[in-house]
Amino acid sequence: MEVICENTARRYSVLPGMTLLEFCKSQQIDLPYPVLGAMVNHRLRDLRLRLLIPVTVEFIDITHAAGIRMYTRSLFFLLQRAVREVMPSCRLRVSHSVSRGYYCVISGYEQPIEYPLIFSILEKMREFIGRDLPFESKRMTTEEAIAIFEQQGDPEKVRLLQSRPKLYTTLYVLDGVYDYYLEGLVPSTGYLERFDLVKYYQGMLLRVPQQKSPESLEELEIQDKMFEIFREYQDWVEVLGIKDAGTINLRVRKGEGGDLVKVSEALHEKKVAQIADTIHSRGDLIRLILIAGPSSSGKTTFSKRLAVQLQVAGLRPHTLSLDNYFVNRENTPRDEKGDYDFESLDALDVAKFNDDLLALMAGERIELPKFSFERGERYFDGSFLQLEPNGILVVEGIHGLNPLLTDRIPRERKFKIYISALTSISLDGQSRIASSDNRLLRRMVRDQRYRSYGAIQTIRRWGSVRRGEDKNIFPYQEEADIMFNSALPYEFGVLKQFAEPILNEVPDSVPEYSEAVRLLRFLRVFSPIGLEEIPPTSILREFLGGSSFSYR
Repeated sequence: MEVICENTARRYSVLPGMTLLEFCKSQQIDLPYPVLGAMVNHRLRDLRLRLLIPVTVEFIDITHAAGIRMYTRSLFFLLQRAVREVMPSCRLRVSHSVSRGYYCVISGYEQPIEYPLIFSILEKMREFIGRDLPFESKRMTTEEAIAIFEQQGDPEKVRLLQSRPKLYTTLYVLDGVYDYYLEGLVPSTGYLERFDLVKYYQGMLLRVPQQKSPESLEELEIQDKMFEIFREYQDWVEVLGIKDAGTINLRVRKGEGGDLVKVSEALHEKKVAQIADTIHSRGDLIRLILIAGPSSSGKTTFSKRLAVQLQVAGLRPHTLSLDNYFVNRENTPRDEKGDYDFESLDALDVAKFNDDLLALMAGERIELPKFSFERGERYFDGSFLQLEPNGILVVEGIHGLNPLLTDRIPRERKFKIYISALTSISLDGQSRIASSDNRLLRRMVRDQRYRSYGAIQTIRRWGSVRRGEDKNIFPYQEEADIMFNSALPYEFGVLKQFAEPILNEVPDSVPEYSEAVRLLRFLRVFSPIGLEEIPPTSILREFLGGSSFSYR
């Protein structure tokens, strides 16, 4: 049987039934780091897969996006197994990503987690790694899988499988403990040597290797404001009475999807109003609001909703677009590939922007610049702006939190807001939902509806988008005076109806197919929720259509 290996650009004849791991070892596939899994016909598979038909294979290590996810997923299972060993009556809960790690708590343990307990868990994890225990997979009926999780005391997994209408389910096993994951794990615990577990707030933080430099762990950054917004979101989840995907699905199947939408949207509106009231409470001191956040966070809709609430509070908001302060094309910086770097701060005329801000704050009248993207140059069309005594400027853009953007404006005159879709709903307690996946699905739906891009183009661009966020947005998160979480707990049940048809169009002949399959597996977990209850001012309408706001 023929196997094409993309790592070596060679064709091999192999006996049917050989596993990927056996093939990798027999052909001495050499990667910079240990082989963790493989893309088989552009679909992620773990190394236990048996080769039964001709395929194209690309082996991956931890430096691959799918590889680091596989490594982290396996660490979650290892940590869960260690917690069960040290505290048999308690269960691990992976809450969210923060400080370049994963914040974890222990359900059933009501005290703050201190270092003696963390050291006991770490010691048990190291013991399992030293024994090099296999991560096995077993396929069984979903009814059998539910019975196993009931016996193990895992109600989240029971709810998930009960709300997921599939006859068969594949479970993973580590030293007699079962778990469920949408994608595969590394071959054994011996692969998981690099990690750390440290005390963090009332819980603990699981630190993982850097994707590009796996010899080092991700640098720990204290993010007090980010942690607080996640804590607030958890409070909202308690108000809604939901903890995980299974709970949401069961509520929807009871006909309570509309209630989830109403309460979620009401909580959003309450938060926006609180932000407006906070700004108003500063009197005449605040004259500039700066809003920043990563792609598909809903910044535009949030800005418009905030403007409404500011008017309710008695202020007169005016929008100032950073797009109109681009330097002329011949002065635009270029990136390492020689392409124009429009995301660089140097692509903006920061001096002119600060001049105009100072003039407006002094009560002067300015002529607003405009920028022609077709011609690549600035022009003026006779538009002017002057702030009223109760006027306030609202500026939205990726550099909004960067101090260098408004370095001549006194800090006390500015109010900075960070917005992102910070998802903290998990699939089942241990399988978290990445906030970046939330935003990718939003962007995919919007790109298809408004920009005529298919899923392939959106997925292909996403890596570049994320790198720009890492450079220009995330380093300044903690500069914000306040953070707004634009995630809506119900939105995956809505997005799936738009995203699934787009993802199903991705053929298995392109590398983006693996990402399409991963997202489809994730979306199929959720029960659909109708659009009729979503208000026209919802942030989700920015991506789905039907908003009462104009985005021109």
